[in-house]
Parts: sequence; C-alpha cells; structure tokens
Amino acid sequence: MGNPPELYHRILNIPRETSPQEIRAAYRNLVKKWHPDKHPPSSKPEAEARFKAITEAYEALLDQQENRAVFGVCNDGRTGERVRPCGGGAHITRTRSDDFSTRTAPGTPAREFKKVYSSGNSGGRRAFAEFSSSIMRKAPQLERKLECTLEELCLGCKKQVKFTRDVVTKNGTIVKKEVTQMVLVKPGWKKGNKTTFEGMGDERPGCLPGDAVFVISEKKHPVFKREGNDLVLKAEVPLVSALTGWSFSFRLLGGKKVSCSFQDEIICPGYEKIIKGEGMPIVDQKGARGDLRVKFEIAFPKQLTDEQRNGLADILKGCA
Repeated sequence: MGNPPELYHRILNIPRETSPQEIRAAYRNLVKKWHPDKHPPSSKPEAEARFKAITEAYEALLDQQENRAVFGVCNDGRTGERVRPCGGGAHITRTRSDDFSTRTAPGTPAREFKKVYSSGNSGGRRAFAEFSSSIMRKAPQLERKLECTLEELCLGCKKQVKFTRDVVTKNGTIVKKEVTQMVLVKPGWKKGNKTTFEGMGDERPGCLPGDAVFVISEKKHPVFKREGNDLVLKAEVPLVSALTGWSFSFRLLGGKKVSCSFQDEIICPGYEKIIKGEGMPIVDQKGARGDLRVKFEIAFPKQLTDEQRNGLADILKGCA
C-alpha cells in the first residue's frame, strides 16, 4: 500500500531515476526550507503538512531503492524476478514498483516496509492528503498594484502596504482581515515586476492559502520618461538659442545636478544628446546603469515683423 511513486518524486522535486545520495540531498534542502519552526504562525500549517509529506516521500523512496536492490526490480519500473535460496529451496520474489506493493516468500531476509506505508499511519496519510490537495488545490492568488514613483524605482525603497484578505475561521466561515506588509523595491525595478508573499493571500475552505502578489506600476514623472533602462528628458530650445548658443541645467532622480552647454554647435530639430551611465540602475548588474537621453525640441517664433524677416534673410543668406 502507498502513494504513486510519481507523487513522491514530485514532492522532492527530483527525476524518477535518482540515486540515494541525490534523494538525501534533496530531502536535506527541503526540510531546511519547510521546517515548521522557521515559519510564522500564518504559514505554519502549510509548513507542517509539507514537512510531513517530504519526510514520508524521502523514506518511501529510500525503501524503494533498497527493495530494488534486494528484489531485482527492473530500472524501467517493470516487475522484476530473482531466484533467491531460502530454507533449502528456491523461491521467486516478485515486486511491483508502480504501487510499492510487494509479495515475498516466507523467510525472505528483506527489510519490511516502514509503518509509513500502513493504513494505520493516519498522520502520514493526512499529511499526504493535505500536500496532494495543495498541488491541485491552492486558493487563487491575491494580486494588488504597488504604485511607485520614478525616484523610488531608481533608488529603491521599502513600502509599507495595507491590504484586505479573506481568512477562514475555525467554524469555516470567511471573514475579511486587514494585513500590513513591508515590500522591498529594488533599484532598477520596472513596471510589471512582481514580488510574491507565499501563503499571505486569500484562504478558502479545504485549500492552502493563496499567495499575495504585488505588481509594480509606475507613476508618471513630470520631467523624465523611462524607456527600458534609459531615461529620456525633453528640452525645449528657443530658435535663437539653438542657433547662437545655449546652456541649461537640471537635476537627476537622485538629486545630482547636470549642466549642458552648446556654444560652438547648432542644435538642430531632432538632435539628441546622450549622457552615458546617468539612466536607471540595471537589476542584478552592480554599478551598471542605462543612459540619459536629452531630446531637443526647437521652439520657433509664432510670428515675425517684416523688419525681422528682412533681417533674418540678410543674416542667413548664403548659409548652407
């Protein structure tokens, strides 16, 4: 008696043909993650169920490995047969790896399956029932937008957010509960980035709690526009300044002052000046940043007097 081997492998997140050493390594990693003492009260029930299921899967797969060695189960999972001397005669031992059931001749010196397989081990069965249902049945995730300024996305920040989640009471009814959560926004995060809090979403009877997911949204900035990892700044230049020289200054998102000067060059319509490394931080690339692109728009006069027109014609005559 037992659960399908595929479920055991799925619980430990390992392929079907795995060595005992790999099974032990997977088990050690998972019990560290799901030990109930490492979880807050809100996620402790899930941790306890997973911890029990992980332990049972570990023991079951190790027993399967031992029985393969003793009984000669074929690697492809088919029934294997091996003649073993026992009590002065030859006995055929058959095993079936698909359901962990075994039939052995009396006196076979094989270790019996642990109590974890028996129907009397109700604790293990409940743990597996809870864990199996969690794979198929988990409450839908609760998704909320987290609005950030461009400065917050550039520098990174901690934002305390309040949201309401459904909670199942002891008598099975669902009530609303307000929760406060601290969200760490990393420098360089973009619109659409998500941060997930496992088990902090809505609860439903018979299901494990869903996850709370916060999706980054970006507030419109009065000066800068973000394009990927670059920042774009639009600067309007009077026609006379575009032709005769111009200087202007502005502050970056972090407060740093930047000055641009054009004395010996003409600013043409559509001209773009690129300032390297003054854009947004690039996530997971320490010290790397995008560029700042200053796009110039020429402000032409709306009207000119006849004298101004004649003067400009004389001045610009012969200019290429």
